Amino acid sequence: MDVLSDAIAAVRVGQPSSNRVRVSGTWCTRLAPYEGAGFHVVLKGTCWLLPDGGAPVPLGTGDAVLLPHGTGHVLADSAADAAAVRRAVPFERWAGDEGPDERTAYGGVELLCGKYRLDRSHAHPLMAELPEAVHLPNRVGSHPELRAAIDLLGRELEARRPGSGTVVPSLLDLLFVYMIRSWMAEGATGAWPAVLTDPVTAAALRALHADPAAAWTNDRLATEVGVSRPTLARRFTGLVGRAPMTYLTWWRLTLAATLLRDTEEPLAAIARRVGYGTPYALSHAFKREFGATPGRFRAEVQSRQGATA
Repeated sequence: MDVLSDAIAAVRVGQPSSNRVRVSGTWCTRLAPYEGAGFHVVLKGTCWLLPDGGAPVPLGTGDAVLLPHGTGHVLADSAADAAAVRRAVPFERWAGDEGPDERTAYGGVELLCGKYRLDRSHAHPLMAELPEAVHLPNRVGSHPELRAAIDLLGRELEARRPGSGTVVPSLLDLLFVYMIRSWMAEGATGAWPAVLTDPVTAAALRALHADPAAAWTNDRLATEVGVSRPTLARRFTGLVGRAPMTYLTWWRLTLAATLLRDTEEPLAAIARRVGYGTPYALSHAFKREFGATPGRFRAEVQSRQGATA
């Protein structure tokens, strides 16, 4: 897997949820802060996003917006004033209300709104540095993969066909990746867009993520990348903020946490997969990083997942 795929896999839990909403007239709805990431795609019409503590964002047909940290926000037909925002209808009640005729009237606004469940207990720094709101306007020729995913979603949701229960979640997963890719391609500020475009650091990360259990050393990694050890250390540490072997240790433990969360594999098998010779060695390092033994960590994660299921 590549770094972005690994970063997403480390935090993703469960399947995304979505609502398709049609509305016209004057409206205003609030989405409370969420332990995950929210997204909206405007399939038709225009509206406004008003993030908590942020500037209003106008949204047009084909626009996508990702709220990667679950920021609370308001969606409205216009840049609503403070009084209107206070009267905003909670989204769960608003989206489920089939009463008003204008809710399904031709014209107005059509939205795809949804959430991704994320476990932030061991988020990759690439995910952590995403801004509160990632707005991706629909511009001719920009982000063709994202545009294609939005078009496919719109068509799939227009007429539910056999297999849509599999197709829609898969397309929503693609949408998540394409929104982050598009943000990076837009010249995003932050360390990780620079990390993944630097040939030396990117090659080193690809090698570490492709085989984290390998017996890596600084010399072996430098040889793999094709640079001297001092060059690797300088470039990698300067951009990533950690030395290569320090990053590898952190990633191995993060990967172990993901496997404890998502699988029933025994600790010995997980230790082998992430490069530790014995379960004891992994347990000792894991407790130092996460403040809990692997067994306790797994039990707590399963308890939280059961409570939110």
